[in-house]
Amino acid sequence: MSDAWTVFAKEVRDALRDRRTLLAAVLSSVLMGPLLLFGLSVLVAGSEERAEALDIMVAGIEHAPSLRNFLERQTLQITTAPADYERELVQRRLAGPVVVVKPDFEAALTRGERPLLEVVTSSANPRAAAAVRRVQRVLQGFNQELALQRLTYRGVAPALLQPTRIEERDLADPRARAAQLTGILPFFVLMAVLYGALNAALDTTAGERERGSLEPLLTTPASPIALVIGKWAAVASVGMLIAVLSCLSFMPAQSLMRSETLAALFRFGPREAGLFLALLLPLAAMLSALMMTIAIRCKTFKEAQASNTVVMLLVTLLPLVSLFDDGGERPWHLWLPALAQVTLMGRVLRGDAFGAADLLVPLAVAAVATAFCLVAIARRLRAAATR
Repeated sequence: MSDAWTVFAKEVRDALRDRRTLLAAVLSSVLMGPLLLFGLSVLVAGSEERAEALDIMVAGIEHAPSLRNFLERQTLQITTAPADYERELVQRRLAGPVVVVKPDFEAALTRGERPLLEVVTSSANPRAAAAVRRVQRVLQGFNQELALQRLTYRGVAPALLQPTRIEERDLADPRARAAQLTGILPFFVLMAVLYGALNAALDTTAGERERGSLEPLLTTPASPIALVIGKWAAVASVGMLIAVLSCLSFMPAQSLMRSETLAALFRFGPREAGLFLALLLPLAAMLSALMMTIAIRCKTFKEAQASNTVVMLLVTLLPLVSLFDDGGERPWHLWLPALAQVTLMGRVLRGDAFGAADLLVPLAVAAVATAFCLVAIARRLRAAATR
């Protein structure tokens, strides 16, 4: 272990010499939490503002005095739509849908007919599409008011049209509703750990071979397993440091939220950070060992970088399994690295409870995979030393 510690100290000093790369990795992990939460809160705040907006865009409002009267009584500000509103909606220049009133609207109402009110939007325009439901609710209120007036004029009780009362009861926990928006956070934390440890894993294996410093290291009295443990501990430390900084950055970042609703629902304290780290630290150790296992077989840094693309692709795609599987969580999700961590971190954000068995499964998988990779690297170094 003293040999492994010596190698570990040497690798840490080498990593600290590359200050530019290390500083970029550390700063990105520290800034990631505040930037993500700030961006999400701005998005939610914008959606809330559009949902509560007191304006409505109408084309042909002069043909519907009764509709104008209703909208003004609802304290809505009527805006005349531009002549080329269809083109501007497609080009995402308009921030809301347009209500189109036909010229014969008022005459058709007088005759007792059902004139058309067209709500024009573009589903490719997120701002306009988000306000469609609000505009439709306003127009539904106009319809209900006309219907009540006609029934009352004919002496019919309006309650006869609604023999039952319908109420919606939402069973979702407030934190579960917030997790629908913040569920992307575990994925970005996972990517930060992966890319943070990548450069160190490649530099300490293929990088040393390319520089010609790996072969002299094999001639020292240190055993191959001591060399492997020392190198792996240094690489894993970088990944773990980024995991710690990324998780801790979410706690002060909550003060940057611009959406009061999201700020009230999202809770990330020491308990959540501790559970995140309990899942991420073993994964950082496993990914470091896995990337070193692949890189030790390569002769150049670029070759090792290209070979580890498969690892990065798998870690990126595995968490998407739960996104495409609408059946919810499956027991086998906990046996796949990356997917298990994202799944359990999602539970933490939702406030769902999970037992020790759920936590031990991904930890055991990470430990077994790490040990297997370290043995494979040691055998590779032993074979290189005998040559």
